[in-house]
Amino acid sequence: SMPPDLSIEKELWAKGLTAVAGLDEAGRGPLAGPVVAAAVVFPAHMEAVEGIDDSKKLSPEQRKKLSVLIRERSLFAIAEVTAEQIDEVNILQASLLAMRLAAEKLSQKPEFLLIDGNKKVPMDTPQRAIVKGDGKVLSIAAASILAKVHRDALMEEFARQYPAYGFEGHKGYPTISHREAIKRHGPCPIHRKTFRGVKEFLP
Repeated sequence: SMPPDLSIEKELWAKGLTAVAGLDEAGRGPLAGPVVAAAVVFPAHMEAVEGIDDSKKLSPEQRKKLSVLIRERSLFAIAEVTAEQIDEVNILQASLLAMRLAAEKLSQKPEFLLIDGNKKVPMDTPQRAIVKGDGKVLSIAAASILAKVHRDALMEEFARQYPAYGFEGHKGYPTISHREAIKRHGPCPIHRKTFRGVKEFLP
């Protein structure tokens, strides 16, 4: 399949919109930790950045290298919504909230948002939701990389705080070893208490 490109950004730039932000999140599926979103605005009329792809298709090393490159070449912001907040509102609302917070944190107000998925973000900015956008739209793919790299680093920090769960390996996703650790030790403060695989083991 073709890597993501700037064709949708270019259409918007041609209409005179310069601040076009790609938005994506990482961490919808895990049983622990925050959901993290990133917003990336590339300079209007920029040419492609080599190597950017859907973060799921890249190795951790490739993602880290690209993350540095993206931060150098774009305006970006990252936002986190904690496990506690996820439990309060549900994971879909929490992911949309994280994306909204990332868009609002940009130092330049975005004129248009390109969002990964099929749901729009709860804010007034003109926007378009694009299913599998991280595989099609360069600024969304870039956001997916920043969100994933940031979230992985957070989970590695949590691994030092809560060493019993192996967060440095699975990053909070529901692997067999993670499920076993929850069974053995019970949930820790960063577990999502409304998620199946966690709630059965609450005291």
